[in-house]
Amino acid sequence: MKPNILLAETKTPNGARLTLVEHDGAYCIRVNGQQLMHSSVSASEILLGTLGCEKHAKKNNGTRVLIGGLGLGFTLKSVLATVGGNAVVQVSELFPEIVAWNRTHLAGLNGKLLEDRRVTVLAEDVRALIRRGAKAPYDAIILDIDNGTTAMVKDENNQLYSEWGMQQIALALKPGGRAAIWSACPDAVLEKRLKRTGLAVTAVPAKLYATAKRAAYMIYVGDKAAEEPAGSKKR
Repeated sequence: MKPNILLAETKTPNGARLTLVEHDGAYCIRVNGQQLMHSSVSASEILLGTLGCEKHAKKNNGTRVLIGGLGLGFTLKSVLATVGGNAVVQVSELFPEIVAWNRTHLAGLNGKLLEDRRVTVLAEDVRALIRRGAKAPYDAIILDIDNGTTAMVKDENNQLYSEWGMQQIALALKPGGRAAIWSACPDAVLEKRLKRTGLAVTAVPAKLYATAKRAAYMIYVGDKAAEEPAGSKKR
């Protein structure tokens, strides 16, 4: 049996041990030994990015995308594969260590995507970027922060999924914009909070890997109404 190889580690704001581990060519980020994300079960992260940006597939209209959480880079990979060549993709990653891991240990996985001219990595809390988004809104906001709606890395991440947090996300979307939020399980409270903002919400089951028979996770997609065409009249 091949051993687990500890490649790097750091501490979270909660004092937890965050580690990057390699095993037989696969990579895993763990919190206090508990798996947070794994490169061999990335189907839901890929689906998240695709769903978030599918309305802007290959459009060269300067699509603005905010990704909350870099992780192992699979959501970024699917976003870049979906949007056009002049899109602007901001990635919020609070841990500079995770960015560094992607540029070094994970360069052969998805780390080289950080060199794409469309990508800007910001070592900021995604909540601050979302608040600023009210003045410079996004076409898509895609969130895979922490362990979805249950914080493992940082307690403050729970605020992101609060009713106030959902309202801030809706305000940071352009008319016709879309939010896509990864959840570790069906979350009726989160779905209800999204709907209260006025977004049209769809819950999309997501699999661990493409050939899995059952869905393990849920992705909540919220669409903001588009503006009425100029000159149109209300009936």
